[in-house]
Parts: sequence; structure tokens; C-alpha cells
Amino acid sequence: MGRTEKVELTVLCLIEKEDQYLLQDRVKNDWKGFTLPGGHIEAGESIVDAVVREMKEETGLTVHNPTLCGVKQFPIRDGHYDTGRYLVFLFRADQFDGEVCSSEEGKMHWVKITDLAKVNLVEDFFDLLQVMLSGHLSEFQYVVENGEWNVIKK
Repeated sequence: MGRTEKVELTVLCLIEKEDQYLLQDRVKNDWKGFTLPGGHIEAGESIVDAVVREMKEETGLTVHNPTLCGVKQFPIRDGHYDTGRYLVFLFRADQFDGEVCSSEEGKMHWVKITDLAKVNLVEDFFDLLQVMLSGHLSEFQYVVENGEWNVIKK
């Protein structure tokens, strides 16, 4: 087997303001619920430029100095990495300007950290948040065993 593989490159960003996170109530069925805004990296685009662009497109905000805080990965299809890998660069940002607006991806909401359990979060939100906030974790990976998707955090 060669050293190259099919990879889809994407970004997510945790935008923080005081005691709130900016979450998207995502409308697509593949990852429906409140989650972090993000999207695909364009061919030749820097990863940092991609997160800045995606945040502007999906939230209306221009983020400044986004910080890379981890990576998430899962098989592109069929639960097997030999079909390719979906790689998500995880960022945090607390410096931004502009006015929040929603996009076709979903409506944006500032949600108090203490109210997270009161909204319909995507299934893996707290695992993802743990990797992004921990300081000692940097990887979130789905490994599929016997048809079951398991989260491994490192």
C-alpha cells in the first residue's frame, strides 16, 4: 500500500465570547443539531485562511488569530480508513469582529456554556469540546469496530 490516501480537509472553530460559544443549529441530516461552524479547505488554501474564510461565510464574523487546538478524523465512507479519511482541523478563537448572521448551513446562536445541556447538540459535541479545551489532548478519532463507531481521544 502506498503512502498517499484520499483525504477531505476541513476546519471547525470554537468561537468564544465571555461565557458563551457561537454554535450553529445545523440543518443537514448527516450531522444535525447544534455544533461548531466550519467547512472544507479549498485546493491550495492555507488551513488558517480556510478557517477565517469559513467563519466569515457561516457566521458573519471575521476571526483574528485562530489557534489550532486539535484534529478530528474519521473514515470517509463505509467505516474503513482504506476508503479515505475525513480530516478536521480544530480551532479556537476569542478575537473577532463583525455581526453574527446565519447561513444556509444553519442558524447561529450564542449559547451560554451553562446552557449547553439544554440544546440539541450533535452526538459527539462534548467529546470534541474535551479535545479542544483540555490542553493535554490533541486528537479525536473515530475507529469503527464490528459496525460500531467508537471515539478515541489522545
